[in-house]
Amino acid sequence: MNIFYEEDGGFKVGSILADNTTSLQVENAHGKRSKIKSANVMLRFEQPGLAAFLEQAGAVAADMDVEFLWESSPPEEFDFDVLAQEYFGHAPTPTEAAGTLIRLHSSPMHFYKKGKGRYKSAPPEALKSALASAEKKRQQAALQARYVEELGAFTLPAEFADKLAMILYKPDRNTLEVKALEAACAATHLSPAHLLHRCGALPSTRDYHLHRFLFDNFPKGVEFPEVGVEPHPELPLAEVAAFSIDDATTTEIDDAFSLEQLANGNWRVGIHIAAPALGILPDTPVDAVAAQRLSTVYMPGDKITMLPENVVQAFTLRADKVCPALSLYVEVDGATLEMLNSTSRLERLHIAANLRHDTLEPLFNEATIAAGKLDYAYAAELKLLWDIARKLEASRGKSADNGTQQVDYNFHVEDDRITISNRLRGSPIDKVVSELMILVNSTWGKLLSDHDVAGIYRTQNNGKVKMSTVAAPHQGLGVAQYMWSSSPLRRYVDLVNQRQIINLLQNEAPVYAKNDTALFTILRDFDAAYTLYNDFQRQMERYWCLRWLLQENVQQTEVLVLRENLVKLVDIPLVSRIPSLPELPPNTRALLEIGEVDLLDLNFNARFVSVIGATPA
Repeated sequence: MNIFYEEDGGFKVGSILADNTTSLQVENAHGKRSKIKSANVMLRFEQPGLAAFLEQAGAVAADMDVEFLWESSPPEEFDFDVLAQEYFGHAPTPTEAAGTLIRLHSSPMHFYKKGKGRYKSAPPEALKSALASAEKKRQQAALQARYVEELGAFTLPAEFADKLAMILYKPDRNTLEVKALEAACAATHLSPAHLLHRCGALPSTRDYHLHRFLFDNFPKGVEFPEVGVEPHPELPLAEVAAFSIDDATTTEIDDAFSLEQLANGNWRVGIHIAAPALGILPDTPVDAVAAQRLSTVYMPGDKITMLPENVVQAFTLRADKVCPALSLYVEVDGATLEMLNSTSRLERLHIAANLRHDTLEPLFNEATIAAGKLDYAYAAELKLLWDIARKLEASRGKSADNGTQQVDYNFHVEDDRITISNRLRGSPIDKVVSELMILVNSTWGKLLSDHDVAGIYRTQNNGKVKMSTVAAPHQGLGVAQYMWSSSPLRRYVDLVNQRQIINLLQNEAPVYAKNDTALFTILRDFDAAYTLYNDFQRQMERYWCLRWLLQENVQQTEVLVLRENLVKLVDIPLVSRIPSLPELPPNTRALLEIGEVDLLDLNFNARFVSVIGATPA
């Protein structure tokens, strides 16, 4: 005697070796023996043989019309053999009964299992919903398969066009597009970005990185709402004419300088800072914009300003314009250049000129100063400011000749071509601007601290720089306190500090009191945003360094070993690890052969060629 039984969610057949009433010893067609509970036995049969029985029962199940079977079923629970008799119109043969059971079991949308061999037909509405869901899944599976096929052939499915940002930057793994992309990536062994690039979905590798940053940080876009500035009282007009020193692309001109010789032979140095705090009042729409952005975002060839253009133009220190300014005047001894006293005031200021680095650098540098070449506009003023800057540097305990000079790099992008130039940090232009900015920021930091007015400071202790609402030394700069207040058009912290300074000068209550939670919130948000923006700027500078390698068709290049296998290219600020680099001491110069450059992963392959020599530390 043979049996047809249920086990592990499926149906099997076997020959009875022993019948123990509640259980049976059976042997399957392959000779394997097992113990089966009697309750799991669905049918007993003599013929046909085990293999033929399963084959014939499967054929019966395949031929059965499940819709007709469902229509033939009673509304209440039923046994499979009862339905088999109703379906076939006669007492079913063992293979017909087994085929019916197999068909019922394989149709869970039509029939709900209620026990061993017992089922209940699905209600019409439930069946309709289940069938619709199944059809939807079938269509989705077919669509996903088409996506995978097209992506594998490096063709972008039309449906991907308006979902690229989500797919690339915040993939939802529950969507067909992302599932298909992951499958295609597994088949092609490419990352999502590289595969979509091959499909033509990323025509600009630069935009790929920029749009990721915008997607995460400017989800509503970089356009500004319509905002304006508040009117402010008329200010007294300064008697001096000022000039600024900035990069050629700078539009947010925050600072300018003036020089005036006093009757006693001393000099009065004016450090003039744009005063947007006069027109950007707390809790106004334009303040909300600035508080949300917190800083201008810089990248080679582009920037995202903190303030709308109309607000920038209202306060930027543009040439041939009279601008509101917050000024620090410092009296300097005419002979020793020692700083004697200082005073701060709000005023209107005439900007006589905007000097630009690219045109000023060839004229105003250490070589021309040493040669006494002072035959250009503002030469005398710049030479005097240079001498004062060196005096200020020395007063901070910093040596003007410390044996090393850090190189700064300038990135200029025009018509999608990159030019990377460098200048030594500490050049006359750099020193004049940086020393006067340190002076104004440390002086105004002391002003707020001395009058117990809250402010946001930058401190440094044991090499660690942090922001704080408490005045403390900045060891790296060699000053007792230092705050950011010289770039209020570009940094929200500077704008906040400027409000506090203006309130103090006008004998008004400060906007932010001591221990004001709003001040701590601004500090926290700014610190996070500024770090993120700086990381993005470094990322885009790395991108353009890699573009430079391709643009200049660099085959071999010199590098400087920093440590272990970490090197920096001599010509550009590109740092990378080179696995093939042998163990070399720091400051060793080596020659590398440049291989593949990956503008999506922001990396490149290189092979060590030879050692060139060593550079003094």
